[in-house]
Amino acid sequence: MMKEREVILTTEGLRRLEGELEILKSVRRREVAERIKQAIEFGDITENSEFEDAKNEQAFVEGRILTLEKMLRHARIIDAADIETGVVSVGSAVLVKDLIDGTEHRYTIVGSAEADPGAMKISNESPVGKALLGQPKGAVVDVEIPDGRISLMILDITKP
Repeated sequence: MMKEREVILTTEGLRRLEGELEILKSVRRREVAERIKQAIEFGDITENSEFEDAKNEQAFVEGRILTLEKMLRHARIIDAADIETGVVSVGSAVLVKDLIDGTEHRYTIVGSAEADPGAMKISNESPVGKALLGQPKGAVVDVEIPDGRISLMILDITKP
């Protein structure tokens, strides 16, 4: 039997996933069931696009519920109190300077389930996240990214 992959979450990420799961189970399931019921009332379901669409949505909702339950079963929670500031770790907020263009960016390193590049939350499994992990303040890391290569200097490591 394959060992299940650990899902690293912050307490904020855990709350977000638990909230999504609760909404899917208590609200979305009911909404989809109602859509299916209404589509059946239209008559012949063999050529009923509303019915087909509702069944597809039901499959998506049930699949997402299973995924979230599995993620939560295998979750390892990173507590902010346990985050080290001597080196970059999952949960760290890291201020880096791009040594090529001089720009500064503050990233929070999170598990892949919480990654949100738009919110500057990068996965510990991403190229930048991997390169930063374990590095101390002042370190320079070279990272191979899809657009080429970047060099980042770690200016500060804090708790988020």
